[in-house]
Amino acid sequence: MITTTPAPGRPSPGHRRPGTPLRIAAASLSLVLALSGCVQSGRTSHPDNFEGETACPVEPDPSITTSARIAWQAIPNGDLVVKDLELLEACMPEADVSWVKMNSGGDVIQAFGSDSLDIAQVGSSPAVKAASPPLSKDIKAIWISDVIGQAESLVAKDPVVEELADLEGKTIAVPFGSTAHYSLLTALDEAGLGDAVRVINLAPDAILAAWQRDEIDAAWIWQPTQAELLEEGHAILSSEDSAEMGAPTYDMVAGTGSFVTENPEFMRMWSIVQGEGARLLTEEPETAATSIAVQLDIPPVDAEQLLEGYIFPTLEEQAGPDYFGGGLADDFRSTAEFLEGQQEIDALAEDGDYQEMPYSEAIEEAST
Repeated sequence: MITTTPAPGRPSPGHRRPGTPLRIAAASLSLVLALSGCVQSGRTSHPDNFEGETACPVEPDPSITTSARIAWQAIPNGDLVVKDLELLEACMPEADVSWVKMNSGGDVIQAFGSDSLDIAQVGSSPAVKAASPPLSKDIKAIWISDVIGQAESLVAKDPVVEELADLEGKTIAVPFGSTAHYSLLTALDEAGLGDAVRVINLAPDAILAAWQRDEIDAAWIWQPTQAELLEEGHAILSSEDSAEMGAPTYDMVAGTGSFVTENPEFMRMWSIVQGEGARLLTEEPETAATSIAVQLDIPPVDAEQLLEGYIFPTLEEQAGPDYFGGGLADDFRSTAEFLEGQQEIDALAEDGDYQEMPYSEAIEEAST
């Protein structure tokens, strides 16, 4: 077992392949013009100078009156695009949608546990952890936001560190319960370094502060914190490498079982809107990068660079055999088996629990 020090936490497996674009109606010309301009400093929602309404990619449904508490994270994917363009609000004008920011998957799981969230961006491994003993939460996976590659990496500060073994006796920071944590544990286990390094639990902003104070030697972290560490350090491993070791990871959106099953119409429209976010990322990356830049408060050119290292599955791919068509449930089981071996969970869930985690109904309806 790998020795770790507990506290706060973020994803899992997926197969990478190019996608077939989702055929959704184009947004209005005024939206395109608004997005082609400069990003307003400090804007965190729809542009103040935008006149009119964001176009829903399909016919809006005012009959949906669901109240939804949705958590987002500072991860460059379609969820930020959806939030920034207020597409949920445009497609379900009578729904009550509220957004709250979370720093990591561990924070999300705690919020699910206190019944203060309905839907949240979360990593595959923390979602599996929540569904396993001792928590045993009824968590449903509802969307794959991205498959993680080099976007999550182990960054070392000392230039003489060229491989994982060079960190023996050193301190590595990572948000516990995150996909990065899962990838790090996999790499340490593969290298036989479980007890040879000190692994500590820090949130992304705390990792940056500890790095600047020379309190840590390395960190396995995602963007945009990763980019800041790379200004002084260098990457020696990535989640693409840990995927080749048998532990692929991804960012996903999950919901409580009760909310998801009790609001099928909301979930169908939500899936359509997320499909539009994925389409913009692949077909109109500059438009998507503008939204991400606004949400992360960075220049658009930096936002475009952050999108590198991720794969964004389309709506059709989500419904296919690699994800909600079957493969996702097997990935959850594999992730749970690894977490049990690392004593990150007390035991595996009951037979069938991981098979029931993916909620495929809404995605299947939205993709037809």
